Amino acid sequence: MLRLGHAKPGSWASFWAVLTLVGLAARAAHKADVSGESSGTSINHSQVLLQRLQELLRQGNASDVVLRVQAAGTDEVRVFHAHRLLLGLHSELFRELLSNQSEVVLQEPSDCAAVFDKFIRYLYCGELTVLLAQAIPLHRLATKYGVASLQRGVADYMRAHLAGGAGPAVGWYHYAVSTGDEALRQSCLQFLAWNLSAVAGSAEWGAVSPELLAQLLPRSDLVLQDELELFHALEAWLGRARPPPSVAERALRSIRYPMIPPAQLFQLQARSAALARHGPAVADLLLQAYQFHAASPLHYAKFFDVNGSAFLPRNYLAPAWGAPWVINNPARDDRSTSFQTQLGPSGHDSGRRVTWNVLFSPRWLPVSLRPVYADAAGTSLPLARPEDGRPRLVVTPASSGGDAAGVSFQKTVLVGARQHGRLLVRHAYSFHQSSEEAGDFLAHADLQRRNSEYLVENALHLHLIVKPVYHTLIRTPK
Repeated sequence: MLRLGHAKPGSWASFWAVLTLVGLAARAAHKADVSGESSGTSINHSQVLLQRLQELLRQGNASDVVLRVQAAGTDEVRVFHAHRLLLGLHSELFRELLSNQSEVVLQEPSDCAAVFDKFIRYLYCGELTVLLAQAIPLHRLATKYGVASLQRGVADYMRAHLAGGAGPAVGWYHYAVSTGDEALRQSCLQFLAWNLSAVAGSAEWGAVSPELLAQLLPRSDLVLQDELELFHALEAWLGRARPPPSVAERALRSIRYPMIPPAQLFQLQARSAALARHGPAVADLLLQAYQFHAASPLHYAKFFDVNGSAFLPRNYLAPAWGAPWVINNPARDDRSTSFQTQLGPSGHDSGRRVTWNVLFSPRWLPVSLRPVYADAAGTSLPLARPEDGRPRLVVTPASSGGDAAGVSFQKTVLVGARQHGRLLVRHAYSFHQSSEEAGDFLAHADLQRRNSEYLVENALHLHLIVKPVYHTLIRTPK
């Protein structure tokens, strides 16, 4: 076994003395600039320094510590000849660990041991290349050894790859919970909500924990074909997970049964294994759904509270609730389209439709930026440039006659891409209930760039959704 001697006494003190001299030199240079020389020439050899640090790590020159990294549960050991000074600069744990010994054995999980060379390289060079499967082990190492900059960098990488649909969102969500990374947890949760239809049909769905399921099911921003798809996904999860009855019944009570047509509800009651096992726990909700479909919404709202989430549609992709719209070269001209939606989810409204007109403008100018030709004194003012505008999307009903008493409409615009026949949502914009447009729609998008994250092959992929919202009317005595 190769053993290297301890560092010379006072090595840390020498290091801080060098830093002090560097600081004094910097202050002296600053005084020179202020007192006389107005400008100077920058000499930047940082890349040369990085190359030398890489050589220092690769060749182990002048190393004064040895790290033996053992993969847990195996005899596999990787040896790294390193430098106490550089490790201690990044990590307080390394500084304490190596303060009185020159060789240490580090027990790491096998996935962390496999990427330890990348971790050490980052400590020397401040950079590394990350692959999806390496994100969690690198984040674990950065967290364990207190390397905050790497911890933030890997978390940013994970959030960015979630937005592109490449990351394993379920696994990363559970990891974020275990480490207390709230920002990453929320990013995973948002991705799963916006892409639940795709996730429920993948192998990841089987890895969803009861806790994660409980976070997802109450949300109104879930993107699905319809509520029936969510029920089937939940039933498949229950069949694999076999949770306690209390967990299963709580999950089944999160389904919005009034959003499922009566014919499909009948089939569920006749064929669903989950309802056969837990039917009594949701019997009141099924009765509520049948009553909702049997009466007109206007009449139903006189006797029952329809302000609850059970009567609010989620972001359904089915044709009854919206339409896809692909805009090629969206930075060029104004575009328009129209589509129809069902007036409401009630069976009473199943044959009634509302027509919606949509206008997209890539460079709409707010009033504050519109051309002004002269001020009060008659002086000409510069015209606003077209590139000063921002994208605008306006959704309006073709006529006011389609509205029903006690109903208003919420609109949502999904921005994303089609992958393997499924819609992968990257952004979602919701309209204020009384508005015809989303005020922040693509506010920060650069549609001029062909590699914009908002575009797929230079096309803008939208899915327009209209959700009817019922309002409780004055109740009559029962």
